[in-house]
Amino acid sequence: MGLRDVVYRTYARRLARRLDHDQIPRHVGVIVDGNRRWAKAYGEQASTGHRRGADKIQELLGWCEELDVEVVTLWLLSTDNLARPEAELAPLVAIIENAVTDLADTGRWRVHPMGALDLLPDSTARLLKEVDDQTSGNKGMGVNVAIGYGGRREIADAVRSLLQEHATRGTSIEEVAQVLDVEHIAEHLYTKGQPDPDLVIRTSGEQRLSGFLLWQSAHSEFYFCEAYWPDFRKVDFLRAIRAYGARHRRFGA
Repeated sequence: MGLRDVVYRTYARRLARRLDHDQIPRHVGVIVDGNRRWAKAYGEQASTGHRRGADKIQELLGWCEELDVEVVTLWLLSTDNLARPEAELAPLVAIIENAVTDLADTGRWRVHPMGALDLLPDSTARLLKEVDDQTSGNKGMGVNVAIGYGGRREIADAVRSLLQEHATRGTSIEEVAQVLDVEHIAEHLYTKGQPDPDLVIRTSGEQRLSGFLLWQSAHSEFYFCEAYWPDFRKVDFLRAIRAYGARHRRFGA
């Protein structure tokens, strides 16, 4: 182990010790951004960047486990990404399939795919549903993998699901309109039954949500990290947690 590694590990341990464990977020959302730019910076193919990004996922989840985070939501593929050329999209989807399968095979976490699965290839959608079923009884941390995900699409799906539910009961549109409120819609989101994200982290230096958890992040704290996702380190994660703990949450006030 080199001197640089020793210094890095010492600093990471010091950061972890100084965290206020009463100020750890229950739910952390992560926009895993920068795989392609990482690959370009290193003269690699985009697929290499995506594979390096996939390798980072279990590291992050391990860090979250150490702090007793309850839920992690990872945005791996947006609905906009589905419009990419097939030559680029197909390898990316295969990498995501392998990454999600690896998460399930650990037996550690409840892996919940979320998004417009009907927009994905049938084989991909089937695999994701199987992973959901396979891991639903696990006792560990909840891990949402957002694949074919868009925040506006999620809200539209929630409203559609709510209306369909009431239609089966014979409820009229007028009756639904009279009782419709925030809680009714929240019960039909992809994250129903889970706490809203306390902290949303985005890598790669971009400072926008791009539609990630639009509904759920109304009162979230945000942390933007310059590192591309494959280069995201434990100290970057701990700094995000430290920054979260230092903020006075106003919940919209």
